[in-house]
Amino acid sequence: MRAITNVSMSLTSFWKGISLFSIRRKETTAPALKALKASGITVKILTGDSELVAAKVCHEVGLDAGDVIIGSDIEGLSDDALAALAARTTLFARLTPMHKERIVTLLKREGHVVGFMGDGINDAPALRAADIGISVDGAVDIAREAADIILLEKSLMVLEEGVIEGRRTFSNMLKYIKMTASSNFGNVFSVLVASAFLPFLPMLPLHLLIQNLLYDVSQVAIPFDNVDEEQIQKPQRWNPADLGRFMVFFGPISSIFDILTFCLMWWVFHANTPETQTLFQSGWFVVGLLSQTLIVHMIRTRRLPFIQSRAAWPLMAMTLLVMVVGVSLPFSPLASYLQLQALPLSYFPWLIAILAGYMTLTQLVKGFYSRRYGWQ
Repeated sequence: MRAITNVSMSLTSFWKGISLFSIRRKETTAPALKALKASGITVKILTGDSELVAAKVCHEVGLDAGDVIIGSDIEGLSDDALAALAARTTLFARLTPMHKERIVTLLKREGHVVGFMGDGINDAPALRAADIGISVDGAVDIAREAADIILLEKSLMVLEEGVIEGRRTFSNMLKYIKMTASSNFGNVFSVLVASAFLPFLPMLPLHLLIQNLLYDVSQVAIPFDNVDEEQIQKPQRWNPADLGRFMVFFGPISSIFDILTFCLMWWVFHANTPETQTLFQSGWFVVGLLSQTLIVHMIRTRRLPFIQSRAAWPLMAMTLLVMVVGVSLPFSPLASYLQLQALPLSYFPWLIAILAGYMTLTQLVKGFYSRRYGWQ
């Protein structure tokens, strides 16, 4: 937009008036930008408009524009130079569609996850280049087609709400993956150890299927779980290397207490012959299911579970239900069909001690792990 510096009229012309154009900002824009910044998201403006108009809008919504870069300034820059410039610049003005696409591509190259929001034809290349293209319901057709997300509400607060919900979903998804991977890693090692020394199977395939079914039922409630505040304050990324390291740290913990259970059933309860294998298998079935279910509460947070961080009630209810069912099965009418048998009352103090030790050691390892490697 340029200021009017001169008005010329012939003597036969008639003065009808002047049309003025203004950019009307939404009341939710400034709070939304502030919320995005608090969530660790950097906002940059890439526009084809005049730098004066763009800087004025930035000022009105509380965005510090700093030094403004225009399209002609970046024409001769190399990719490395422009990438460095893009990292420290907030406002780019007088850009062509190709300028926008190039800046977005270079930001991605530098390891940033880039979302681009636009509603015009000139925004289509950048929308396609971004990790997440965002447009609005009233945008031109080509912009809507290029976008990954279409906003139906006329408020930028939707973006911040979407970011927080996405982080909450990612955190809960990661909980399940870590719990399952580390638990299965430990169980595989336990079975290998038991198979090398026992004259019978430590657990029947039927028991494993029932155990996994009950465990998976309890995990249905994970999407409804609470997430600690620090888990949604900053962006998180999927890191396969972290998952492998997590398995190595936490998987052997379950194996330690599995082996202790083997020793308990073998020497204390004398379930050490093929004739008494059902008692052995029932004892490990209960320990395995309860430890696998309790680990959900231990690993879902870096804090002290049940005290500093409490799971949502659906997850609490489902895990409690599964634990009750698991302990009850050896005493139920189904026990003979499932090849389980009732456990002696003297087994349960040992069960409590094993579970308490398991949770204590997990909490100690978790503290060391989070201090050294962080916690997702």
